[in-house]
Amino acid sequence: MSRNKQQQAYQNTAVNTASSSELTLMLYNGCIKFIKQAIKDIEANDFEAKNTNIQKAQNIIRELMITLNPQVAISEQIMTLYEYMLHRLREANMHNDNKVLEEVLDFTVEFRDTWKQVILETRKKQYAKGVHV
Repeated sequence: MSRNKQQQAYQNTAVNTASSSELTLMLYNGCIKFIKQAIKDIEANDFEAKNTNIQKAQNIIRELMITLNPQVAISEQIMTLYEYMLHRLREANMHNDNKVLEEVLDFTVEFRDTWKQVILETRKKQYAKGVHV
């Protein structure tokens, strides 16, 4: 099996066996990856690749928007931030603006890091109660 096929098989297994909280973490990590690549693409004047990577980041944010639970009070505030991030990504794409991409990257990293903490705290509580997931 070639290295690419092995890597693809591993990624498929990781996604198929991940919990919903782990999938959300994967989405944040993917968004970070695509924004960082779009920054590099602008620096390399590869505007087609920049466009593709920004669109991938936008698609991830849209997916995160869909997964928000409207019953949770903070969801409305998070939705507003996601909408702002989408707006800024469109601006960055139109104007090839790395500063705007870095702004969205900062938001995404903050969301990801906060989500990681939530997962860790939840696991600590579950293990303290003897619940193993």
